[in-house]
Amino acid sequence: MYEIVAAFPSSERYELTSQIKRAVVSIASNIAEGAGRNTNKEFNHFLGIAIGSSFEVYTQLVIAGELGLVKEKLLLPVLSELEEIQKMIRVFKETLKIN
Repeated sequence: MYEIVAAFPSSERYELTSQIKRAVVSIASNIAEGAGRNTNKEFNHFLGIAIGSSFEVYTQLVIAGELGLVKEKLLLPVLSELEEIQKMIRVFKETLKIN
């Protein structure tokens, strides 16, 4: 993701680029934080935040594509990978026994 946004124009450096980077880091960070919690309920909560961040990245990349900031050839595989990450997190959430 960092390689993709590195090619964005400098005018986007503090806007879309920064937001994408923060949301990408948020995905992994929330999974890690949830894993360190004491209950499955808390873990489930943080997995939900991670999914939300993945949708945020997805949307921002679609916008970047529509603005011509990233070529479709680079964009489509990344969007596909994000969809796969979302599926994996959803399945993982389902394995947690939440009452």
